[in-house]
Amino acid sequence: MFQDGLLKGKNILITGGGTGLGKEIAARYLELGADLWIAGRRGGVLDATARELTAKHGGKVRTHAVDIRDYAAVDAMAQRIWDESGPLTGLVNNAAGNFISPTKDLTPNGFNAIANIVFHGSFYVTHSVGKRWIEGGHKGSVISILVTWVWTGSPYVVPSAMSKAGLHVMTKSLAVEWGKHGIRLNAIAPGPFPTEGATKRLRPGASFGESSKMNPMRRVGEMSELQNLAAFLMADGCEWLTGETIAIDGGGYLATGAYFTELDKMSDADWTKARESIKAQNDKDRAGRAA
Repeated sequence: MFQDGLLKGKNILITGGGTGLGKEIAARYLELGADLWIAGRRGGVLDATARELTAKHGGKVRTHAVDIRDYAAVDAMAQRIWDESGPLTGLVNNAAGNFISPTKDLTPNGFNAIANIVFHGSFYVTHSVGKRWIEGGHKGSVISILVTWVWTGSPYVVPSAMSKAGLHVMTKSLAVEWGKHGIRLNAIAPGPFPTEGATKRLRPGASFGESSKMNPMRRVGEMSELQNLAAFLMADGCEWLTGETIAIDGGGYLATGAYFTELDKMSDADWTKARESIKAQNDKDRAGRAA
C-alpha cells in the first residue's frame, strides 16, 4: 500500500510498544523506515521486542523502561530521547490497561489502576513531548489509541471508557491549541483486534470471534488494517488532518452501539471465574516485570 521509506527520517516513540497493538504498529513503522523508541514497564519484554523487530526489519529500535504514571520519570525519558537521538517527530499513545467488572464492585485502586495509566499517563507523555516540540520550534504528530466507547460509553469497563473519552477530548483540544506550532493530534478507535492481553482481560473464557456475529462485515479486524491506518496518520502528506478520532471497526459501533452489553447475562459465578482469569493474567504480567 505504501512506498518504501515512507517514514524514513521519522523518530517515533510508542508507549506500550513491547506487546499487543503497540508492537504491531512498531513493526509497520520500522518496515517503512522510521527510527523507533518503544517504552513500557517491562524492560526485558521491550528489549526482546526490539531484537525481534530489528532482526526481521532492520532499522533502529531503542527501548526505555518507564512507568508513565510517574511524570518525573516520563520527563526524564523525554529528555533522554532528545539527548540521544534528537527531537521526536511522532508519538503514539498506546500504553493502556483494562478489565471487565461490574462498576459496583470496583475499588478505588481498581479504578486508579486504569485511569492513572490511560488518562494521566497518556497526558504526561503528550505534555512532556509537546512542550519540547514547542520550545524547540519542531513540528510533531501525536496518535492516541482509543476505543469506540468514546462516543457510545460502555458498561463494565467504565474506568477505561471515562479515561479514553478524556483523551478523545484532549485530541480535539490540543489540535486547536497546538496547531499554530505545527503539531497535529489524531486518534484511532479500533474495534476488536484480538491480542492475548485483551482476550484474557476482556473476554475471559470466550474469544473476540463472537464479535463477528454482530459486525456488519462479519469478522474482527486484521492487524495489517490497523497498522496501515497508523502509518497513514504518521506520514507526511496529510498535515491538515488534525483533531480527529477515526473508528476502524467494520461499522460495528454504528450497527450495535456500546460493547459489553451482553455481559448483563453473566451470573455471580461467571463473574467469579472472570475475576480469577483476569487475576491470573495480571500475576503473569507482574512476574514478567520483575524478571
